[in-house]
Amino acid sequence: MLQSSKFDYLIEQNKNKIFNYSLYMLHNQMDAEDITQEVMIRIWQNINKFNFLAARAWIMRTTHNLCIDYLRRNKNQYQREISIDDNLSERIEDKRNAVLPDEALIQSLLDKNIKSAVENLQERFKCPFVLYELQGFKYKEISKILDVSLSSAKVNILRARKQLQKDLKIYAREELK
Repeated sequence: MLQSSKFDYLIEQNKNKIFNYSLYMLHNQMDAEDITQEVMIRIWQNINKFNFLAARAWIMRTTHNLCIDYLRRNKNQYQREISIDDNLSERIEDKRNAVLPDEALIQSLLDKNIKSAVENLQERFKCPFVLYELQGFKYKEISKILDVSLSSAKVNILRARKQLQKDLKIYAREELK
């Protein structure tokens, strides 16, 4: 019974993170659901083999590795069906909820440009950035998930921020003209 309650707890705590990260990596809802299911199966199979306190990092690393394996297997057939995160606009939208149509249009354009800038990041910057900024993981967890050193995770997130800052400054200059 203890095994079942551990499993239920881990699934409840991590199912959305698993799915969202898979969706981000694969850009396909059905494939993300398949990866999520496979991660859940692996959690069940290994429930007594990994450190329960470090389970979140183990789960996300497993998710990341399964996504990478999937992308490698389906390299030729892979097509992007949705943008990086349909919920990203909810996370970055102005909490004032613009009332005027022109403000809503400006916010929509800004959201679109932010999504585009994140999508255009190099993979080594994009993955840690999404895990940190959108998924809420800590540097240490990201280093375990991506199998990189702690300093590499921090540097890649910093570089992603700098690249986004640069790209969005260009967008801002173009909009002010």
